[in-house]
Amino acid sequence: MEGLDLKQMAAMVKVIAEEKELPEEVVMDVIETAIAAAWRRDNGDKDMNVRAKLDMNSGEAKVYVIKEVIEDGLAYNPATEIPESEANGKKVGETVEEEHTVTSFGRVASQTAKQVVIQRLREAERDAVLVNFEDKIGTVVNGVVTRVEPRLVRLEIGRASGIMPKSEQIDGEYYSVGSRLKVLIKEIEHGERGAQLILSRGAASFIEYLFRQEVPEIENGTVDIRAIAREAGKRTKIAVASNVPGVDPVGTFVGGRGVRVQAVMNEIGDREKIDIVNWSDNASEFIREALSPAEIVKVEIKDKTAKVFVTEDQQSIAIGKQGQNVRLASKLTGYDLDIELAKAPEKKKKKNVEDSLLSAVEESNDEQSEE
Repeated sequence: MEGLDLKQMAAMVKVIAEEKELPEEVVMDVIETAIAAAWRRDNGDKDMNVRAKLDMNSGEAKVYVIKEVIEDGLAYNPATEIPESEANGKKVGETVEEEHTVTSFGRVASQTAKQVVIQRLREAERDAVLVNFEDKIGTVVNGVVTRVEPRLVRLEIGRASGIMPKSEQIDGEYYSVGSRLKVLIKEIEHGERGAQLILSRGAASFIEYLFRQEVPEIENGTVDIRAIAREAGKRTKIAVASNVPGVDPVGTFVGGRGVRVQAVMNEIGDREKIDIVNWSDNASEFIREALSPAEIVKVEIKDKTAKVFVTEDQQSIAIGKQGQNVRLASKLTGYDLDIELAKAPEKKKKKNVEDSLLSAVEESNDEQSEE
């Protein structure tokens, strides 16, 4: 047997499974995938649909080439198709499996099999590690930066590794290899290359988690976070409410001398401003709060759109730099907000003292002439 000992591979299944902390069936599947790839390399065509079955006792493998049955007389690809007349009674559209017994591989095919085993075991091991993170989605953990790329940052979290894409980073934040970061476990993405841990510092829920660490009154139900809108690295608006009469929710989140909100800003950086506003069930009131610090004259609501009237000196504050304030307020409230100028009230013309005296004199003269 040249290069690849199937009997030895069968015997190694249990050892590999224990070493990698993987189920035996996963390791077996990896080895059978490698055998199929090696056989295709030695005997077949890259288009072939091949599966393999390894007998752990004998160390012998069976390879099955799967082909689709097509009509007689048609041009076909012998690697993937078979005419109905040769399909042993199978009908058009069904599949047949051609069986081959494998005992050895050539040197190149053996190398192919070994590469597949290494790659697939690495993927299976990574996927198994990530399963442990399923119940940690939405929590914040400490990670170490291992690599910085133009479109993403790679981090190590315990035995696992994850990526923080550009869209999940804080705008303007600098990352260096070896630095420790708090990151939100946003999701586990399942793709062609296996599972991938997606991490975030730019998500709105990252801010929420940080506040939960600083405001114990959230845990005991005294106050709530009702909504968050965020543009990471620039500005965040957070709407809060109290469930206990007499408790100021905004003050609770800000903390004495701003210590609580400052602790959150220490983590995300001073570039990002945080507006903490009162939540209200009254849409008009909530919109006024959300557009803080702008002063609002009037709000007119129709469906999910609101016209917000402001005086000229408040217009730029309501809109914000590059439309940021109104954009975040819109996200926070769920309303499309249109900022419009309020008409200035007409001022009544005041009569001055001279006008009043002249009027009085004229009235007196008129009375005298009538006499």
